[in-house]
Amino acid sequence: QVQLVESGGGLVQAGGSLRLSCTVSTSIFSFNAMGWYRQAPGKQRELVARIFSGGGGVPNYANSVKGRFTISRDNAKNTIYLQMSSLEPEDTAVYYCNGRRPPIDYWGKGTLVTVSS
Repeated sequence: QVQLVESGGGLVQAGGSLRLSCTVSTSIFSFNAMGWYRQAPGKQRELVARIFSGGGGVPNYANSVKGRFTISRDNAKNTIYLQMSSLEPEDTAVYYCNGRRPPIDYWGKGTLVTVSS
């Protein structure tokens, strides 16, 4: 059974940084893409950043996080990361790790990020 486990969330002041990690129970190469989504209270879940397993593609970022967030992966550790800098209160949300293996999307349980002003 595929499991995705996020960690690294917490409370941070505006302007601060956090790094989220997502460790997968299987090879991340088995997914077409892996990414981070977030869901703020009262809002729909949205894509934050996505990276493709092929290695040749350019990561995708939501416009709201471009230049502030960086997605990366460690293939040997079956882990992806989301480095978040210059955090804003609007970044407050539950962040979910996603692995896409069509037609199935796998999700972690999420980690809460709270940015105080």
